[in-house]
Amino acid sequence: MQMQKQDISRSLSSVAYQKILVSIINGEYPANEKLPSEAKLCEKYSVSRPVLREALTRLKEDNLIVSRRGSGSFVIKRPDDTVLSFSKISSISDIQRCFEFRTNLEGSAAGLAATRRTADQLGRIVAAAEKINEANRLHAIASEEDFEFHLAIAEAANNHYYSTVMKSLRENIKEGMNITRTLSLKSSDSNRMALVQDEHNTILRHIIDGDAEKAESAMKNHLNNARIRMFEGTDN
Repeated sequence: MQMQKQDISRSLSSVAYQKILVSIINGEYPANEKLPSEAKLCEKYSVSRPVLREALTRLKEDNLIVSRRGSGSFVIKRPDDTVLSFSKISSISDIQRCFEFRTNLEGSAAGLAATRRTADQLGRIVAAAEKINEANRLHAIASEEDFEFHLAIAEAANNHYYSTVMKSLRENIKEGMNITRTLSLKSSDSNRMALVQDEHNTILRHIIDGDAEKAESAMKNHLNNARIRMFEGTDN
């Protein structure tokens, strides 16, 4: 019964998160402006204060709002509405949580790959990275190439649980990649896609060098940045 209550609470907080997110994207809650009080938000979205606070915590983790002691919560960023055109709003919370889950999963896999990968497996990782580089030169979204790079690293961990989980999450992972890579291609900042590939190259370099600690750290850094880039917009 307790577990059921927790599941209901998480579901309600996801709905509140999604509704507040849409209001931020649509400009109802503008950047640099204060959100309504918790009491008003609870009333508007018909949720309890604990449920609302969980939703606000997620928005803070996504770098969309910030709390100021004694002043309330303020919007600090308005994501590009491309996010909504690429994904149902009901799945955006899941995509962000998927990024969170991948951070530890793939970070660990990259660390293991640095010390366990075979020559053939390293060759597949390098080949996948080169395909992404070529796709970038062609200004292609390349979510399939991106996924294959991450999957090749998971397989090089030589623990089938990593690659099995990655394959089971393929569509969720690629949905997030479609959004972040499209935003990078649309961005007025020409260095944004180069930055993403620099992160890939850093992961690859540490795997080649056999440095497990740095490979794990580089992968975690890349996925944390990817999660944040999902809400960066195209002109920020």
